[in-house]
Amino acid sequence: MSEDGIRLEIEGGRGRYVIEMNGEEAELTFSVASPTLRIADHTGVPDALRGTGVGRRLMERMIDDARHEGFKIFPLCPFVNAERRKHPEWADVFSV
Repeated sequence: MSEDGIRLEIEGGRGRYVIEMNGEEAELTFSVASPTLRIADHTGVPDALRGTGVGRRLMERMIDDARHEGFKIFPLCPFVNAERRKHPEWADVFSV
């Protein structure tokens, strides 16, 4: 677990960012298409955590990792794509 409370799990070509709060688990899943491209394909936030900002926290962690590790994000997930459109300052990490 990192200092932001978000855990990164990668196994083979699949991965996910996970945060646990109040006994619930939220995740942002992705596929590793190549060393320089990850496809964000799903954000799952349980009803009990909706409106708490956990989805955005997961996304911000992925963006930070993309900047530090040098990969781009393809926003297949509707939530990730919608948030991307609201934040032009994130354009450097998206492959659209």
